[in-house]
Amino acid sequence: MAFDLTIREARLAGRPDTVDIAFTGGRIAAIAPDLPGDGPAFTAGGALAFPGFVDSHIHLDKAGILDRCSICEGTLAEAVRETARAKAGFTSEDVYARASRVLEQAILHGTNRMRSFVEVDPRAGFRSLEALLQLKRDYAFAIDLEICAFAQEGLTQEMETYGMLEAALQQGADLVGGCPYTDPKPAEHVRLIFDLAQTFGVAVDFHLDFDLDPQNSGLPAVIRETRARGYGGRVSIGHVTKLAAMAPEDVVTYARQLADAGIALTVLPATDLFLMGRGADRLVPRGLAPAALLRANGVLTTAASNNILNPFTPFGDASLGRMANLYANVAQLARDEDMAAAFDMVTADAARLMGGPPRALVEGAPADLVLIDAPDPAMAVRQAAPVLAGWKAGRQTFIRPRPTLLRP
Repeated sequence: MAFDLTIREARLAGRPDTVDIAFTGGRIAAIAPDLPGDGPAFTAGGALAFPGFVDSHIHLDKAGILDRCSICEGTLAEAVRETARAKAGFTSEDVYARASRVLEQAILHGTNRMRSFVEVDPRAGFRSLEALLQLKRDYAFAIDLEICAFAQEGLTQEMETYGMLEAALQQGADLVGGCPYTDPKPAEHVRLIFDLAQTFGVAVDFHLDFDLDPQNSGLPAVIRETRARGYGGRVSIGHVTKLAAMAPEDVVTYARQLADAGIALTVLPATDLFLMGRGADRLVPRGLAPAALLRANGVLTTAASNNILNPFTPFGDASLGRMANLYANVAQLARDEDMAAAFDMVTADAARLMGGPPRALVEGAPADLVLIDAPDPAMAVRQAAPVLAGWKAGRQTFIRPRPTLLRP
């Protein structure tokens, strides 16, 4: 049989020997050792093949603005304040230029699916949304971009934002998100975001509990609304660093409630580590939600980029392999099964959080494939292994050849 392309000598998780993976018509036509045929081929050289990284939480609209902001305190309040000041001057062209640079970095690091928040309010207007909608169209050849219309600076004190979120959903945003901790009425904020989601039949994603005070959590409000509206499986929450300050038994109680309600949780290691614990003068807390404990109690957990080169996170390169490695290090993971779980948090589990059909390299599945220079998922995380090449619907989208040592 003639194939459009055959990836030769690739590894698949859980299989001891290398296999060939053949593409036809944008789908996987066959997977087996030593597939016959002399058509176009790409030699993987024993690299691990997987469906690609999935970034479940990023802010493309406000990436790359360090030159417009001052970072003196390194606090969440400062980051919100500085970014709010900067975004008033954003243009669609400016957002597109900055966001496209980050999106291309993500693609080159093996990400082919992403959820980006985009702020919609009287200061940002619809300029950032317009840029990301165009970006979604222009880069569809390499990445599936999902756009979350987002109220960063509260809602109940500025109800104009509610109408703008509604308009954003009408214009093509895929889901809606909120930030209760910036609102004087957090529970009402949660209710209003759910109202919008239910009206448009879309998922919701909240930034929640972003501090290290174990009291006054927003979790009960989100759990309550999720259950009341039958929204299990369509709700996700990010940060939730309060969980890092709670007693383990309280975390387990919340974990069981989240799992029962069908609410997924995303940790943002780079941002959470940078912003949390600023009040400590020694033994600075990690400030990262205990994802391993949550996962052990049935919560769907992921890890993601959040912000890149702005006051929330003044570093980053959109590499989810590096992010999984950072999370595993901070969470003090060691076992192979825990490393493999960290890999799932930026691949299969992140895809589950975003919904849609499961992603797998099986015959008949879309030919979306990335090669990473590691023998298995655990080593990919341990070494923050580099990606080598990627394909979307059977078309090659990037290549990053292995480096060559030039001996004398």
